[in-house]
Amino acid sequence: MATKKKATAEQDFEESLARLEKIVEQLERGDVPLAKALDLYEEGIGLSKVCAETLTTAELKLKRLGRDLEGNLKLFEQEEEESGK
Repeated sequence: MATKKKATAEQDFEESLARLEKIVEQLERGDVPLAKALDLYEEGIGLSKVCAETLTTAELKLKRLGRDLEGNLKLFEQEEEESGK
């Protein structure tokens, strides 16, 4: 189940980023009517927030990823990190 959720999150990020790139291209061309440009801008802001949140979550997970005493990669919980300091 976790693997399916992880794949969905990655897919959502990739789809959101691709859509955001298309919106930027449309807006940069400058040939979109004002009302449509405002709608695209609003959608783009929402997509950028989704992407930023996904990246922040990934960054925090990477910061918690470390090695245990045997040298194996392990995902440390916040409490374990604080007690190890």
